[in-house]
Amino acid sequence: MRFFTVFDLLINHAKRKNISLDEMYAYFRQRDIKKTQIEELQNSAYIPSELQDSVLSFLNMTELEIALALGRIPEKYQNSFFENISRIAGLLSPDEEENISSVAPFFENEYGKLYNEDCIKVLNTLSSNCVDMVFADPPFNLGKTYDSGVDDNLTTSDYLNWTYQWIDECVRILKPGGRIFIYNIPKWCVYIAGHLSKQLTFWDWIAVDMKFSLPIQSRLYPAHYGLISFIKGTKANTFNNQRIPMQICRHCGGELKDYGGYKAKMNPAGVNVSDVWSDIYPVRHRNSKNRKYNELSVKLLDRVISMSTNPGDVIFDPFGGSGTTYAVAQMLKRRWIGTELGDCEIIKQRLLHPEKDVLQLQKVCEEKNHLFTDDALALRKKNGFWTCESVQRNDNEKPNNEQLTLNMILSGL
Repeated sequence: MRFFTVFDLLINHAKRKNISLDEMYAYFRQRDIKKTQIEELQNSAYIPSELQDSVLSFLNMTELEIALALGRIPEKYQNSFFENISRIAGLLSPDEEENISSVAPFFENEYGKLYNEDCIKVLNTLSSNCVDMVFADPPFNLGKTYDSGVDDNLTTSDYLNWTYQWIDECVRILKPGGRIFIYNIPKWCVYIAGHLSKQLTFWDWIAVDMKFSLPIQSRLYPAHYGLISFIKGTKANTFNNQRIPMQICRHCGGELKDYGGYKAKMNPAGVNVSDVWSDIYPVRHRNSKNRKYNELSVKLLDRVISMSTNPGDVIFDPFGGSGTTYAVAQMLKRRWIGTELGDCEIIKQRLLHPEKDVLQLQKVCEEKNHLFTDDALALRKKNGFWTCESVQRNDNEKPNNEQLTLNMILSGL
């Protein structure tokens, strides 16, 4: 289902009736409706009550017709809709199918293929049910400047319809039991999750802490990105539990969360990863970045890939960016397919010279599956905080319940 705003309906109607934009705005101005009020409808699929009569009049449509055009079936019509579903289906005809032509990869190695093409063009060439995981970090439509061919300043409807198009193709190529991850700002995650929920099974919504973010006027301070995940089918084929170190104060070494009497039950291999990731840091230093634009960290992709796939599985990333997904995938012995509209030479050189990524992944792996890193352990010992070793030793020194009861009897208590 394509996404339409009320503004789209107005523009489409004006085109069909050969009405210019100036004439359309003049029509509403005569009804004391400002141009800015109409332009604000570019972000809305609902008609504000103060505009409803004028919009209905201009479109010459009923409320029901507008609701259907916007992809909604009002509650009081739903029974009738489903009773007549066969008749409605008979009135519809499919769109013309596009001719699918093969495309040649820009770069390939033993693990994967990289295409310097539009992701939808490449997706159309891939077989259904052929990849184990999809990871997508698309442009956020915030008006940022990227390489030639990337438009990051679309209308709401254009952005969402484009998003739904590549998402539907990603769902098609995903194997049953496979998982899709999409990284975006909450504004778009809401729409994406709603669209995916019509086809797949919700798995999780992960909040990735946004470091060094700036406040936005008239809004709450943005503090996280969304990483939403859905499963094709009802159960994921793979889930490899990830354990990470306990978060501690970098100054004194004390734990940031009070574990109270559960210290002795803490797993020395670390704490389970939750759906809030506050240990992922942005790649900002020029020595760590592979391009001038934003890029995701090796740590983030290691966690997603390690958690959701096994060696030999196939991963598809439609927005290659700097190539982090592909670099981590092949270091973890996964196969990959990728596309990128921008500069693919950066990705190629990164994959040909993985030394920097190998060092970063080694550091990430050294921190995993330990309750405390070596540095954290030394700091905690220095400042007298408990460690797994000290808690275990204290427990061994304590008599068990049976021994306590016997001691009480013998002491006459």
